[in-house]
Amino acid sequence: MEMNATDKFYLSVDGIPETFKSCNGHHQLRITRPVMQNITHSPMHQHRSSSSSKVSNISKEKRGVACRSSSTGSRHSSSDRHLTRSVDLLELGLTKPKNCQRIVVLGAPKVGKTNILQRFLGRDFEERYEPTAEDFHRKLYHIGGEAYQVDLLDAARERNFPAKRRLSILTGDIFLLVFSVDNKESFKEVCELRDDIRAAKTKLMKLKDTSRVPIVICGNKVDLGAQRVVSRLEAREILGEDAAFFETSAKECTGLEGMFRALAALSGLPDQTSPLQHQTISLLAYQALCTGQRGRRGSRTPGLGAPCAAVDPLARRPSFTSDLQMVLGSSTKHKSEKCQIQ
Repeated sequence: MEMNATDKFYLSVDGIPETFKSCNGHHQLRITRPVMQNITHSPMHQHRSSSSSKVSNISKEKRGVACRSSSTGSRHSSSDRHLTRSVDLLELGLTKPKNCQRIVVLGAPKVGKTNILQRFLGRDFEERYEPTAEDFHRKLYHIGGEAYQVDLLDAARERNFPAKRRLSILTGDIFLLVFSVDNKESFKEVCELRDDIRAAKTKLMKLKDTSRVPIVICGNKVDLGAQRVVSRLEAREILGEDAAFFETSAKECTGLEGMFRALAALSGLPDQTSPLQHQTISLLAYQALCTGQRGRRGSRTPGLGAPCAAVDPLARRPSFTSDLQMVLGSSTKHKSEKCQIQ
């Protein structure tokens, strides 16, 4: 986003000063400046061998398997143990800005946000509930010869901090709002969040039509059956027929594929970013694939046509200060700009 030197941007929420006081203390989140690791031949061989699993994954999909097991991701975790830096494809010049998207996930506590994200990352469902501790994930894709980066921000911990939550909303490219069908209050919260997001993003992006803000709404825990208090008909009537609304069960893995495909479509990403449409490889193998393709122009890398993805185990959310600078489009010429509170 670019702003003229004479423009002013208003964050009409309370608590901004407290937010950035906390950022300057010991809780400050720092930007990890990524570097590409030294690549050996073994990760590339690992990728070549893993590409053969594409056929079995496709056959699973045809048999109607709703979700893929997380065993593939777990199997590669040990090969990434020597990593020391996270990977940012845009900073490394390995992709285009339009191929980097941040998905912000919002909703009331205990509605299943974390388990939905775990499914997206190719991991198993966790039966026991624990308050969200890790709120930022990064998944890197190689599809059709192009690299893609999807950042997933679970803003659950910001629920009681309006300034932080608003900043997360302003930095999001697409939004996933989750409620539980056995909790009517969680549905009301999602409706309020949708209004807040539309108001904030239309003002920031100067949109005339609020429906252009990309939002996917998920009614989770449909497996509860008799405990349900929000019907599909009621949700549709309130949200509108044009809303991207899906009913899911993160536990039973139903409805997730359509929701993931909707996220991809609204963010301009390929369908293959959906978990069923690609194989999972280690981050080192992914780096070898990207650098191998870039270093050998015109050469055909074995397995290049098979969509693949890697989860960055060291990804951390950029600091709130850098997020604010991104929103304000700050640079040296904008240092005199003041974020006013009304």
